[in-house]
Amino acid sequence: MTRFSVWAPNPGSVELEVAGSAVPLAAEERGWRSGEAEAAAGSNYRYRVDGDRLPDPRSRFQPQGVHGPSALVDQGFAWSDAGWSAPALADLVIYELHVGTFAPEGTFDGVAARLDHLVELGVNAIELMPVAEFAGDRGWGYDGVDLYAPHHGYGGPEGLKRLVDACHARGLAVILDVVYNHLGPEGNYLSRFAPYFTDRYQTPWGPAINFDGADSDLVRDFFVENAAMWLADYHVDALRLDAVHAIFDMSAEHFLEELRRRLPADRPLIAESDLNDPRLVTPVAQGGYGLDAQWSDDFHHALHAVLTGERSGYYAGYGDLEHLATALRRAYVYAGEYAPHRRRRHGRPHSLSGNRFLAYAQNHDQVGNRARGERLSMLVSPGRLRIAAALVLCSPFVPLIFMGEEWAASTPFLFFSSHTDPGIARATTEGRIKEFEAFGWKAAEVPDPQDPASFERSQLRWEERLEPGHAEMLGWYRELIQLRRERPELRDGRLDQVDVRVEGSRLVMRRGQVTVACDLARDSVEVGTSG
Repeated sequence: MTRFSVWAPNPGSVELEVAGSAVPLAAEERGWRSGEAEAAAGSNYRYRVDGDRLPDPRSRFQPQGVHGPSALVDQGFAWSDAGWSAPALADLVIYELHVGTFAPEGTFDGVAARLDHLVELGVNAIELMPVAEFAGDRGWGYDGVDLYAPHHGYGGPEGLKRLVDACHARGLAVILDVVYNHLGPEGNYLSRFAPYFTDRYQTPWGPAINFDGADSDLVRDFFVENAAMWLADYHVDALRLDAVHAIFDMSAEHFLEELRRRLPADRPLIAESDLNDPRLVTPVAQGGYGLDAQWSDDFHHALHAVLTGERSGYYAGYGDLEHLATALRRAYVYAGEYAPHRRRRHGRPHSLSGNRFLAYAQNHDQVGNRARGERLSMLVSPGRLRIAAALVLCSPFVPLIFMGEEWAASTPFLFFSSHTDPGIARATTEGRIKEFEAFGWKAAEVPDPQDPASFERSQLRWEERLEPGHAEMLGWYRELIQLRRERPELRDGRLDQVDVRVEGSRLVMRRGQVTVACDLARDSVEVGTSG
């Protein structure tokens, strides 16, 4: 007999449907309902909620997608990583990838088959874009709705476990991107069960999660226990928390603080935020939330604007070499100063280590949230690509590179989706067009995310990494990553030890015995060995 429990205070009736039978669930405290039925691993089941057949909110596997039945999962797995210990956060070089487009198979096993490339590159951690079950077969993963279930198209629970185990065997840590600020629009049945959402706040993607209203204790448990599951059941080494500025919580203990308190202290939590608020990564004892690191968009924007000359949208207010120098000295360009794009003061000062910040010249957002998904290699010369790599990998921050960046991949990374609901599909296409109006892009320039070609064009072409130009760039990245590994001053996060000077069109950064000199006026320049 298997015990089934579901938190469902909202509906009038809830029954378990398994093996062709309907089993009534007994009401328990605080809206929980439970019952027992004869079922084994692999058995499909659903809940009948006021007569409608819905998947389990905590489903561990959705073999037929977001609208299909849930399946019981055998938790047994022959792990081989008993002696594994992840490198310290300060020592990481992170490689962000999307499972569906990284390898032609579009699966966890396809990623595992190409780990040799990552080991030879020299990175020691991969960051997976979200893998929780989302609608359709193609998507970035940020519209997941079954947060406990690895996507069936990627290989489900067993496939993810095989990938993590293979990574650990090759000395690679695994960071998983999770989304706790909203759920996707298709297959999102949580509100049928319980008050998971609130209308007191609104996110850019729909209703906000109820982290501070009535019944929010159990909502918070749902998300904390989800994070704990990835760490315990899948041996994931760290979590990247998507867009935490869209997590609204007025509780005395913010959800992020609770998340850090309830999870193992040796598993880093890395936040994405555009607030330039150091409280995210300030210890709790000092009034912060106690997270371990955050993405540094200011560094990216300053670097991108200098290299490309772009000034539209959120690149307004960046573009001077002094902005880039400021980002290298303190991570934030705006730490209380007036930000032109926002038309107000933004951010606040800090005295944190550089190891609390991630630096990147490219990532899924900054490439994929361009209308045509252009990589930096499509916008600037090879010389400027080398400058970008050198500044990221020699920065006082934890470096992150995006899949294919290391060989200047020619393929774009477009936004793509495969919603089956016609209304949601149409809204996704129209919303994408509207999003780019601020950048001056016209509707005809914005590829349709629902078109399968948007996904197909985004798949890496592995053969090109051996071609002229691409092979030389790959060699440059390998050398820089090896240099970072060999030189301890490059992993030193003390920002007061970073010497950055701007001399006309040149930026010179000294870190111990390593000097990075960049001239933005020419494609090549003679660099002396002294001075």
